[in-house]
Amino acid sequence: MNQCPMSEGPALARRLGALFFGALISLSPWASAIDWYRWRGPDLNGISKETGWSTSWPKEGPRQLWQASVGIGFSSVSVSKGRLFTIGNGAGKDTVFCFDAASGKELWKHSYECPLDAKYYEGGPGSTPTVDGNKVFTLSKRGHLFCFEAASGKVVWRKDLLEELGVKKPEWGFAGSPLVEGDWLILNLGEAGTAVDKRTGKVVWTSGKDIAGYATPVPFASGGDRAVAIFSGKALVAVRVKDGKELWRHPWVERWNINAADPIVVENQLFISTFGRGCALLRLEGEVPTLVWTNNNMGNHFNSCVLLDGCIYGIDGNTDRSEKDLRCLDFKTGKVQWQYTGLGLGSLMVADGKLIVLSERGELVIAEASPKSFQPIARAQVLGGKCWTPPVLSNGRIYCRNARGKLVCVDVKGAQVTQALR
Repeated sequence: MNQCPMSEGPALARRLGALFFGALISLSPWASAIDWYRWRGPDLNGISKETGWSTSWPKEGPRQLWQASVGIGFSSVSVSKGRLFTIGNGAGKDTVFCFDAASGKELWKHSYECPLDAKYYEGGPGSTPTVDGNKVFTLSKRGHLFCFEAASGKVVWRKDLLEELGVKKPEWGFAGSPLVEGDWLILNLGEAGTAVDKRTGKVVWTSGKDIAGYATPVPFASGGDRAVAIFSGKALVAVRVKDGKELWRHPWVERWNINAADPIVVENQLFISTFGRGCALLRLEGEVPTLVWTNNNMGNHFNSCVLLDGCIYGIDGNTDRSEKDLRCLDFKTGKVQWQYTGLGLGSLMVADGKLIVLSERGELVIAEASPKSFQPIARAQVLGGKCWTPPVLSNGRIYCRNARGKLVCVDVKGAQVTQALR
C-alpha cells in the first residue's frame, strides 16, 4: 500500500476536512437554503424551497444580525450570491443599495434624481431589484430603468422610458419589478407592457400609452408560446413575449385603477384579486379565459396572495371592512376557510409549509399553513412604523423593512447547522 510523504499530510488533512464539512452540510437541512433573487422569489409565487430554518426563538425574538437605513420606500429585497439589493429615496433621489447579505456591510450604492411622489402615503420606490447572473435591473416609479454590474455597481446602461415612450404614469408611479424572460426584460409600463433587450436596454416592443397597473408581469405558457399576464389599470391582459401581441384581456375595473397584486397562475387556472373589486378564478381555455368563480372574499390592496396546497393565503384589504385581516380561501371554490385579525395591511411569504407574516406594525409571525386555522408558533416585534413590504427569508436570515427605510436582518438558522458551524 502506498503511503503519503510527510509533507503532504497537512494538505491531505485539510482536503479531507473540507470533504467532511461539505458532506456534513449536504446532509443537514441547510443544504436546501436558496437565494431570493427577485420579487416573489425564484418561482415568482412567494414560496421559498428553503427548509431547516428555526422557529424556536428566545423570548425577545430572533437575534438581530444587522440593520441599515435605505431611505423611504416600499421596495423589497433581492438576495443573490451573498449580496442584498434594495432601493430607497431621500433628498429627491432614489438610491440603489448593495449590502453584504450576512453582515450588512455596504458594498456599493448608486443615486439618481427621482421625486419622492408622496400622496396619501410616504412615497418612494415600490419595485424590487431583479438579479440575473452578474447583472441587476431596477425600475423607478418615474420609469428610470437601470442595468448594473451586480458586484461593482457599475452602470452598464440606463433608460428614461417615461420620456422615451411617452406613456402615462400611473398615479402612484410604476411599481412592477422587471421580469427576465430570455434576453428580454418585461415591464409593466404602458397599457399592456413593454419589453427591452436586457443586454442593451433597446426597446423591443411596447403597447399602448394608457395607464399601467402596479403588479409585476407573471409568465405562463400559452400553447407553444411564452406569454405574460400583465395588469393594466382596467384589465388583466395576456401578451405574447416574443412580439407583444395581445392574446386576450379580461376586464377588471375598480374605481381607482389600482390593480397591484400579482396574478397567480397554476397550469390552466389564474387567480386575481383587487381591493374594492374582490377576487376571481379564471380558467385559461380557448381564446379567452372563462370565469370559474368570483366573490368579495379577498381583496388584495397591494401585496399578493400565496397559493399552497389548494389554499390561498393573503391579506384582505377591502375598503368596506374596517378591520383588515389575514384570510385563507379554498382555491377551487373561493370559500373562506378562516380569518385572523390584528395584523393590519401586512404581507406574507411561505417556506417549509409555514406562513411568514410581517404585520403592518412590524411584528414577525410564523404559523403552520393550514386550512383549519391560523395558529402562531413564533412571533416577535422586529420593527416599528408602517410595514407594507413583504418579509424575505434567504439562507437562514429574514429581512424586514418599514416605510421610513429601516431594514433589519434577523437570524433564523436551524440549530443543527449553527452547531455544525461552530
